[in-house]
Amino acid sequence: MKRDLPAYCYRRGRSRYVYFCKHGKSIRIHAAPGTAEFAAEYAMLLRGRPPAPKRTIKGLIQRYMESERWPELSPHTQRNYRRHFKFFEEKMATVDPATLRTVHVYEMRDALKDTPTDASQKVGALVTLLNHAIKIGWLDTNVAKGVPKLKGKREPRGPWPAEMIEAFRAVAPADTRLVFELCLGSGQRISDVLKMMWSDFDGAGISVKQSKTGAALYVPLTRQLAEALRNAPKRGLTIATQKDGSPVTYMAAYKWITKIRDKIGARAWDIHALRHSAASEIASLPGMTAEHVMAITGHKSSGMVMLYAGAAQQKARAQEAQKARDK
Repeated sequence: MKRDLPAYCYRRGRSRYVYFCKHGKSIRIHAAPGTAEFAAEYAMLLRGRPPAPKRTIKGLIQRYMESERWPELSPHTQRNYRRHFKFFEEKMATVDPATLRTVHVYEMRDALKDTPTDASQKVGALVTLLNHAIKIGWLDTNVAKGVPKLKGKREPRGPWPAEMIEAFRAVAPADTRLVFELCLGSGQRISDVLKMMWSDFDGAGISVKQSKTGAALYVPLTRQLAEALRNAPKRGLTIATQKDGSPVTYMAAYKWITKIRDKIGARAWDIHALRHSAASEIASLPGMTAEHVMAITGHKSSGMVMLYAGAAQQKARAQEAQKARDK
C-alpha cells in the first residue's frame, strides 16, 4: 500500500498529526502535508535542524508542547489541552499572540456560551499558552488572565442514592464493580483510584498519595471494598486492570461506569459523585465530624467538607436535635 507521507513521517494519535520520527526522536510537523511549508519543515528535519516556530498561536502551541512542562502534565490534562489547542489552530493559527487583546478573549468565550464549561476551559488553556509566551519572551502581559468563567447551568453534584448504589452493584460486571467499590469505599478521586497498586494494599487498608493535593493518606477498607478486593484477580501491578493486565485508563473507567449508569437510570450521578457519597455516608453517622470526613477524603478545609457532605451532616444533626426534644 502506497504511503501518502514521505520517509520517516507518520500520523499519530486520535488527531492524526504528522510526526517526523528518526533516531528515536519524534517531532511534530505543523504544516499540512502537500504544502510548500510542509516541504520546508521536512527538509530541515532531514538535515537535523528542527524549524524554529513562528510567532503565531500555532508556533506557541508547538513551543509549549516541546517545553519541559508538557511531559509533567497528566495524560488526561494533555488530552484536554490537545482538544483546545486544535480549536485554536483552526480559528487563529496564524495570529501573532502579541496582537491579542482582552476583548478578543471575551469574544471567543461568549461565542461558546452554549457550552459554558468548554468555553471556560478554552479560556484556561489560552491563559496557560500566553503564560508560556511570557516565559519565552514573546509577551510581557497575559491578556486572557482574569477573564471570568461562564456560569454553567449544571446542577450541583449530589451523592448517589442508596437504591442506585445497590442497583449498580446488582448488575455491574466484576471489573466495573471493582472500580466502583474503590471509588465509593476509599472516597478518592478516580485519577487516584486508577493508580492504586497492590503494593499499596496491606490487607486492612490502602495507602494513597493524592495527585491533586499531594496529601498522603491511609484509608481503611469498608466491608464492601474488602469483599471486592478479596475477589479481585491480580492481573497487574495496579488493582484496577483490564483483561490483559494493563492499567484501566480514565476513558475506559468512564465508559464502564456510564454503561451501567445508563442501564439502571442513574445518569444524574457520575464517577465523582461517588466521592460525595463516601463523604455523606461518613457525615451521616453518629459522632462523625468534619475531621472524620477530611481524614478519608483528604480535604484541607471544613468548607469543602460542607460542599461534599453538608446535607448529610445537617440531617444527622437535625435527627439528633429532634430525638433530644422527644426525651
